[in-house]
Amino acid sequence: MSFFTGDQAIFFVDDDAALREANVQTLDLAGLAVEAFPDARSVLPRIDADFSGVIVTDIRMPGMDGLELRAAIHAIDPGIPIILITGHADVAMAVRALHDGAFDFLAKPFAADHLVGAARRALAHRALILDNRRLTAAAAAIDSPLIGESPAMLRLRETIAQLAQADIDVLIEGETGTGKELVAHMLHRQSRRSAASLVAVNCAALPQELAEAELFGSDQIDRATGKLGQAGRIRSAHRGTLFLDEIDTMHPAVQAKLLRVVEEREVQPMGAAAPEPVDLRVVAATKTDLMDAVRAGSFREDLYYRLHVVKLRIPPLRERRTDIPQTFAYFLDEAAAKMGLKGFQIDDSVRRHLVEHDWPGNVRELKNFAYSVVLDLPSDPGLSPIAGEAPLSERLRRFEATIIQDTLTQTQGNIAKTMARLGVPRKTLYDKLQRHRIDPKLFRG
Repeated sequence: MSFFTGDQAIFFVDDDAALREANVQTLDLAGLAVEAFPDARSVLPRIDADFSGVIVTDIRMPGMDGLELRAAIHAIDPGIPIILITGHADVAMAVRALHDGAFDFLAKPFAADHLVGAARRALAHRALILDNRRLTAAAAAIDSPLIGESPAMLRLRETIAQLAQADIDVLIEGETGTGKELVAHMLHRQSRRSAASLVAVNCAALPQELAEAELFGSDQIDRATGKLGQAGRIRSAHRGTLFLDEIDTMHPAVQAKLLRVVEEREVQPMGAAAPEPVDLRVVAATKTDLMDAVRAGSFREDLYYRLHVVKLRIPPLRERRTDIPQTFAYFLDEAAAKMGLKGFQIDDSVRRHLVEHDWPGNVRELKNFAYSVVLDLPSDPGLSPIAGEAPLSERLRRFEATIIQDTLTQTQGNIAKTMARLGVPRKTLYDKLQRHRIDPKLFRG
């Protein structure tokens, strides 16, 4: 199964018309696309480095023989598999050809299933080669950390470039793991404020009792230390960008004070006699529709409209599946570089997971998966294809591993949340993690 490579064909070359017709019929009945050629020279013009199929050729042919054809094709691309057909007298010659790069050989007379089996293996081998070449090329072509060439991502990058220069407040909407903070950093780096700081605030992580001092600062003397209070995140973002992540979780009392900052561009620290001006840009982010919070009464409507000068929506991966290969390639390359690996290749189980998974954790989940691939965790049966002939117990074991990995991805490796979602006690979960060789640390964001 290939994620990137499309239709593949077998080019069958033999000067014996009867044998050629019989073998072509065998491959055709096996459901394989096949095209026949009476001699070596007629097939060569059809071969280039992008050829996605394989060549099956007789060795003994007038003019250019099969060995000469193999050499000519390998000069074009040594990764094109070539299966040689030979008589008993030429077996030694075919073995030498294997050492020179031929994929396989079949000694006459051969059974039909031997031909079909060799052809299927060669097609799968060619798909692996092309897929890994395209992954490498995709990683090398990326010039932006916001990865993807789908229409939605092209529009998003163009909009970010325009908004960065406009210096207006922006509301970013996107599911968990889509890259909201990355968009905020891009808006900041491409703006005239890039020389100053981007100050990020995770509103969900701010304790209510500390939120005011943390955000707005304090000019009060700390009785315990005798020191003046803190500057606060808002004042620290002066001349730069204030990024408020998960703003939908902000306490209503804090929202009221923030409204003044957004409206007047001034902040009054706790204990201060008067407000002071701040020059900043506000970028807010939410993983849900903020208007739903307004309707529910948990978010101020006036603050919503002040923040919602322009709204950027980051599409989830499931809405732009064509971006998955390039994004995965980028993280594979990043992970392999960090671990000092070269020539890394993905296998069929990885492509199957890329195709079939819905990626609820979006780009963050895809990145975690890429790192686990480089660490060789996909050899875990939870990610390997489930053969139709596998025993029921084996299929259940693989299915269980997949569920555990998906849940760990959704919870970012949080054991307590994983236990709750799966409805299993801690000891049972750890037993299963050990049995399936799953390391929860690799899923932590």
